[in-house]
Amino acid sequence: MVRKAIIPAAGYGTRSLPITKAIPKEMFPLGLKPAIHYIVEEAVNSGIEQLLIITSKSKDMIIDYFDYSLELDTFLKSQNKEHLVKKLALPKVEILFIRQPYARGLGDAIRLGKEFVGNEPFGVLLPDDIIIPKKIPALKELIDVYKETHGSVIALKQVDQDCLKDYGVIQGKVNPDFIKIEDIVEKPKTNPPSNLAVVGRYIFTPEIFQSLATVKKGVGGEIQLTDAIKDLLASESVFGKVISGDRYDIGKLAEYVQLMNILSRDNN
Repeated sequence: MVRKAIIPAAGYGTRSLPITKAIPKEMFPLGLKPAIHYIVEEAVNSGIEQLLIITSKSKDMIIDYFDYSLELDTFLKSQNKEHLVKKLALPKVEILFIRQPYARGLGDAIRLGKEFVGNEPFGVLLPDDIIIPKKIPALKELIDVYKETHGSVIALKQVDQDCLKDYGVIQGKVNPDFIKIEDIVEKPKTNPPSNLAVVGRYIFTPEIFQSLATVKKGVGGEIQLTDAIKDLLASESVFGKVISGDRYDIGKLAEYVQLMNILSRDNN
């Protein structure tokens, strides 16, 4: 079973400056909830029982949000506003937190979760990517592939050719329900191996930590998760799943506004 998942939320949010000087991107409002709330809901709806959120010293707002506010709860009840107390309800899952001391890349953040994961398969959900499901949550789609293959599984989406330079891009053998990945390239400047780009959902076997421990700094001088996946390919099969849901990158203003409009419309 995949019972645990990691949410890396320690980055600087440079794509969304200057607002991220004060507000973590994970706390950007989407309707009446912050973005990371939707990520946690997806994890819970996929069967995850324990979450590790990796933050930094400037992101206590995330920890505060998932804490129980006795003062606010008591105030609302004293004002006969019990109906508002229901709005404070959080997804029912055990959440742990750890700080990443230095922003050394996504791969470095994930390897901080080694003790949390232990010897189990686990999920990773990137909070930049909000995925509105068609039928089942994106992470659950990956878990279903893991149950069949018992290998690491990466979420994929078809991306326009001129945008592939911003993603990890895979090459692989297509099966009816998933893809057996043969190679992966981080942000290819020329000649991408396909139009299938990695998006922010993963299931990993614990062997990924061996790759993360030895991989060298990559693009941007950071420990790249893509490089660790490439290393993992040498020792075990890794699979891809083209997810069915609609994916929005909240680090891109146009997509964030589009998602805001969709969620506002659905909540009215």
